[in-house]
Amino acid sequence: MEEKKGRPKPKQGSIADINVTPMVDVMLVMLIIFMVITPMLSKGVSVDMVKTINPVAMANADKEDAVLVAVSKDGRVYLGSDQLTPSELPGKVKDLLSSRLDETCYVKSDARARYEKVVEVVDNLRAAGVDNIGLLTELDPKAKARSSAEFDAAQVK
Repeated sequence: MEEKKGRPKPKQGSIADINVTPMVDVMLVMLIIFMVITPMLSKGVSVDMVKTINPVAMANADKEDAVLVAVSKDGRVYLGSDQLTPSELPGKVKDLLSSRLDETCYVKSDARARYEKVVEVVDNLRAAGVDNIGLLTELDPKAKARSSAEFDAAQVK
């Protein structure tokens, strides 16, 4: 008998393994991207809020289930990211708050929005039975620098 030269025959057949390392690499990169992007996503509509010297921190406004009403600079009203007319606001807010213990609504308005529109939104929230309304503002960076300079000047005296 003549023996063939070359590769030896496998005794039990070939073993096929799938290399999962590239898939794991891609999944980890996607996870990192989502972890970085998610905090940047803002809830609702983006408006240029009023800037104040001493804003009050409202931690509950950042919660996922917070009721957030926005007034844009051109007077449009949004509940979350849904645009509504001011007259639709009380009914929608009542529905949202009917099953909640915390009945607080947060209003963020553009600094250039007409005051009467913001008052109209607050009136409609009161009509919906909301007793706790938070008006959201941002810290004015110029005021912070000014107040620290005034503090330093007061320390020198």
